[in-house]
Amino acid sequence: MKRFAGCRVLVTGVADGIGQATAAAFLAEGARVLGCDLQPLAADPGYEVLPLDVAAADAPGRLAQRVAEALGGLDVLVNNAGICPVAPLAETTDEDWDRVQEVNLRAVFRLCRALYPLLCASAAGRVVNIASVSARFANAGMGAYTASKHGVAGLSKSLAAEWGADGITVNYVLPGAIVTGITRELRDADPAFREFWENKSPLGRWGQPEDVARGILFLASRDADFVTGHGLAIDGGAMAVS
Repeated sequence: MKRFAGCRVLVTGVADGIGQATAAAFLAEGARVLGCDLQPLAADPGYEVLPLDVAAADAPGRLAQRVAEALGGLDVLVNNAGICPVAPLAETTDEDWDRVQEVNLRAVFRLCRALYPLLCASAAGRVVNIASVSARFANAGMGAYTASKHGVAGLSKSLAAEWGADGITVNYVLPGAIVTGITRELRDADPAFREFWENKSPLGRWGQPEDVARGILFLASRDADFVTGHGLAIDGGAMAVS
């Protein structure tokens, strides 16, 4: 028996990286998956994907409606869509700051709120939000991103506190140096950046999207029935060492 046979799952940001790997992992485990992404997918993933900007005003309503129509309900919500422009805070415009907060934090809140009734109707509602190890520390040039990911951690804990009575668990993951569309170009272009994170991890390597997907599936599974409000670091031990 596959762990997620018949489970209804929505994953945002499925065109690449963690979202793509997570949706594929749920599908392989028997789940019925709906995805969304602003970018087109390179190939047919085997599930429906809505072309959608999660920060759009009508995005939560459209997704809630399509989830109800296509899946007949919702058991797992994975808020993965995110952006990470790099700029010093002194040079960050209001527009750039607002866009990061809208995609990385505000959209997470609005989508959770819109899908709350469907999650309440599930026998075991699950929300897994994608934060970052940047929710625990700061890097120069990533101020807007870091602020948004601290916000995701706080929002997740608050949702866990409020929704536990409804049988819904809310957790978040803190990926470290993972090879994704956001990091791949910089990693390949800057040997010092690549080697820093390889050396910082006791495992001696960068993580792959599948490493994070496995953690997300654990938090979404019945094995995590008593886990909520938790931030799971998936960083190869990088944050455990000085």
